[in-house]
Amino acid sequence: MNAIIIGASSGIGMELARLLVKEGYTTYITGRRADRLEALRAEAPEQYRIKVFDITDLPASDRAFDEMVADLGTVDLVVVNSGWGDINKKLDWAIEHTVIQTNVVGATNLCVRAMHVFYAQNKGHLVGISSIASLIGGRLNPAYNASKAFLSNYLHGLQLAVKSRKQPITVTDIRPGFVRTDLVKGDRVFWMQPVEKAARQILDAIKAKKKKAYITKRWALFGWLMKHISGWA
Repeated sequence: MNAIIIGASSGIGMELARLLVKEGYTTYITGRRADRLEALRAEAPEQYRIKVFDITDLPASDRAFDEMVADLGTVDLVVVNSGWGDINKKLDWAIEHTVIQTNVVGATNLCVRAMHVFYAQNKGHLVGISSIASLIGGRLNPAYNASKAFLSNYLHGLQLAVKSRKQPITVTDIRPGFVRTDLVKGDRVFWMQPVEKAARQILDAIKAKKKKAYITKRWALFGWLMKHISGWA
């Protein structure tokens, strides 16, 4: 089995890569920080392969993805995990722009490329890491929440497209809550969970070929509330 994880130099992507390798996957790990990727590869050099690129550089991203696919031959799983956000109380356009270029443009580009590979193979599994933040606007980081809402909605659209094509392809929307990663700011955060637990639950969702999974599972309650409370703001 072969997998590509977009964004594996830290956090959820790194821990999920470790679990996939234990499951027997040959796994491409990608990111911008070569030193972190090399450190991860040293844990299982026969199963990890590395590709360093920035997903906001679309030509470089396209070349890197094509090279990974050519090297693997067949791709069973693509996880689009790269994402970025920051507190933006002053509504600095530079921050908003970077979030959009990373979480919307870069991520969508790689989802599209993965789906074309799966269409051609007539099989495959795309996993997008959106967020519980996709369910509500963000006062402190508006572009981040909006970008995750876009990704979640886009993944749903891909699910509908696959259904209409009647191909054995799975698209999964993973919606993490607060997980202890570099992206989360502050120590006293509601329902914070260790990244190891989050990665295990993501792997379970992948194995079960779920369309949607809240990580950790308790966040499904929040999702239910957002769906049923009208006028939430």
